[in-house]
Amino acid sequence: MNQVIDNHGRPINYLRLAVTDRCNLRCFYCMPEEGIKYVPKPHLLTWEEMERVIRILVRMGVDKVRITGGEPFVRRGIMEFLEELSQIEGLQQINITTNGVLTAPLVPDLKRIGIKSVNLSLDSLDRQRFFDITRRDEFPNVWQTFEALQAYNISTKINTVVMSGKNTDDIIPMAELTRHSAVSVRFIEEMPFNGDGAHEYQEFWNYPRILDELKKAYPGIYKLPDPPASTSYNYQIPGHQGTIGIIAAFSRTFCGTCNRLRLTPQGQFRTCLYDDGVFNIRDLIRQGLNDETLQTYIYEALQNRAKDGFEAEARRKVGVVSESMSTIGG
Repeated sequence: MNQVIDNHGRPINYLRLAVTDRCNLRCFYCMPEEGIKYVPKPHLLTWEEMERVIRILVRMGVDKVRITGGEPFVRRGIMEFLEELSQIEGLQQINITTNGVLTAPLVPDLKRIGIKSVNLSLDSLDRQRFFDITRRDEFPNVWQTFEALQAYNISTKINTVVMSGKNTDDIIPMAELTRHSAVSVRFIEEMPFNGDGAHEYQEFWNYPRILDELKKAYPGIYKLPDPPASTSYNYQIPGHQGTIGIIAAFSRTFCGTCNRLRLTPQGQFRTCLYDDGVFNIRDLIRQGLNDETLQTYIYEALQNRAKDGFEAEARRKVGVVSESMSTIGG
């Protein structure tokens, strides 16, 4: 295995793989209420194609894969796919991001397979606000998933997008989850990936403003050391078992240590969340290219990687960001 370094000296060891663009929620900041135009099944990477790409990337130094979507558990065959991934030598971590609607009954099997960590997307602890944000009354199912993850001792991060006029009243209740549970609650700046290109902020809640809100309630909150390539700035509230993270996703202040690649459900290879794709690996696979040639495409893309999200956005071929996050994988 050779560790690949990009053209800015950043080691690349992490793939975010979106296995589907479909979702069973309709979060307003992710897609329009009527949903998005889903990719026809023949255009999606097959499970076998995805496994092949991961095996190539592992040989290039990737040792961590996050399975995301859309909502990964709406795609049939996901559990069998996770079983296959767990057998890949050199792949040290398989993590999952889920909205939790379908996940609770699967938690025992996730534990057995060896899933190291689950990111649970949850923007409110209030059932009505949850419905207003997601347009679906699924909070009880999501909460069951949270409880199951805790019962099976699977490391859990709660991802909360902070949105003016929608859920800022949830910041402190969310932080309170860390009092008695060893979870990480991560507050995320809202991003423009909502599927229609329209993105207006009443008031933008950025990293400093979120932190100020937390300091008002918890004057003793203190900074923790951030792990290498962390996207979150991490904090601890005295006496709490869990931790707090703030992700400056829109401000893009963590790009200098980014170790991530992204692969969309239709095979679009991205070296940054904000670019619009470097090449389509699905098409290359279906042209019959061998692993060595695919590896060359990947390597060359990494040697032309944008310095940060602003440069990646400026390079876009199709103009302003307008995709749904459901099609990208976050």
